[in-house]
Amino acid sequence: MRYIDLNNVREAGYRALPPGGYICKITKVEDKPEREYLEICYDIAEGEFRDYYRTLCDKVNPNYWGGKDLRSYKEKALPYFKAFVTAVERSNPGYVFDCNEHSLAGKYVGIVLGEEEYINTNGEIKTRLRVDCFRSVDEIRNGNFKVPAPKRLTQMVTNVTNNNIPML
Repeated sequence: MRYIDLNNVREAGYRALPPGGYICKITKVEDKPEREYLEICYDIAEGEFRDYYRTLCDKVNPNYWGGKDLRSYKEKALPYFKAFVTAVERSNPGYVFDCNEHSLAGKYVGIVLGEEEYINTNGEIKTRLRVDCFRSVDEIRNGNFKVPAPKRLTQMVTNVTNNNIPML
């Protein structure tokens, strides 16, 4: 191979989305009635990271959409589901959710993303973003939200019968 001076070459890649508050557009919603939850796909709609998940999907992994959250509508989860619906309604003047999940597609909502640790399939501790909460777009624009502290794995138990892979 010929000599290549890589000192002044910028690496290919993408800038990781940092924890924080984002104005998002709901791109797709799918009901999972057997499990009583909605699978909500979203993308960043404004600012420096606009179309972040679309770009990531197009350039890095076309089979994976990272902007996803599950919203349970089981009885015990209804207060959280109501908070989501309220954030969407406040973000889209005149919109009233009528239990038609497809009506959520195309709507805007504020999303606060935080970090959490997890154990990957190789048993390594990694970090990923997770939806901490939904807010109105005005609350995000006005900075009326708190980015949560990273959620750390605090208790590890070794499962001897599972090849000593650390388990939660």
